[in-house]
Amino acid sequence: MGICPIGIVDDKVYNVQILTEKLEAKSGVKITMTAFNGQAFLHILPTLRPLPEIIFMDIDMPVMDGIEAVKQAKALYPHVHFIMITVFDDEERVFSAIQAGASGYLLKDESIANLHLAIDNVLEFGAAPLAPAIAKKAYNFIQNQTRESALPETTPLSSREMDILNCLAQGKSYTTIADELFISPHTVRKHMTNIYEKLHVNSKVEAVRLAMQKKWV
Repeated sequence: MGICPIGIVDDKVYNVQILTEKLEAKSGVKITMTAFNGQAFLHILPTLRPLPEIIFMDIDMPVMDGIEAVKQAKALYPHVHFIMITVFDDEERVFSAIQAGASGYLLKDESIANLHLAIDNVLEFGAAPLAPAIAKKAYNFIQNQTRESALPETTPLSSREMDILNCLAQGKSYTTIADELFISPHTVRKHMTNIYEKLHVNSKVEAVRLAMQKKWV
C-alpha cells in the first residue's frame, strides 16, 4: 500500500499541528499540504504533484471560508475528497458543506480512531460517515426542509378574494357567489380583476388551476 497524501486547511496553526499528529499516526498517511485560509489553499492546490487524495477543511476562516473553498476546488478537481472538520455543528453549515461537495463532516474533537476511520471510508467508499451529533442535526434539517416545502405557499390574496376563489373551485357562478357572500355580481367581478392581476393569470380557469397547484383551495 502506497502513501496517501493528505492536506489540512485551518487558520489556526495549533489546530494544524494537532491534526497533523493525529492523522500521521495512521500508517500510510502523509500530510503533504497545509494552508491557513480558503483562498491560499486554492492558490497552492494547482502547484501540488501529486494532489492530496483527501483534504481536511476547516469552515470558519478569514479571507475565504471552507465551504466556498470546497465548492470552487470540487469544480476543478472533482476526484479530490474533502472532509470538513470544525467546531460548528449547526444544521445549515452541515447541509451547505455537503451541497458544496464535502465527503464528510467531523468535529475537531474527534478521536484519532474516528479520524482514521473517516480516511478509510473515503478511500474505500468515497464518503465518510457523519459524526453522530452532526448526522442528527443534518437529519433534522432535511426533515424540516421537507416539511416546509410540503406546506401550501402563502397566498397574496385577501380573505374575500380567497372566498371567491374557493367558490369558483367548486364550480359556482358569479351570481351564486354574490348571493352566498352577500355582495353584488359587480363586486365579484371587481375581485376577480384583482385576483387576475395578483396571480398573473387571464381567466378564472387559470386562477383556479394555480390555486389548486399551490394548495390554496
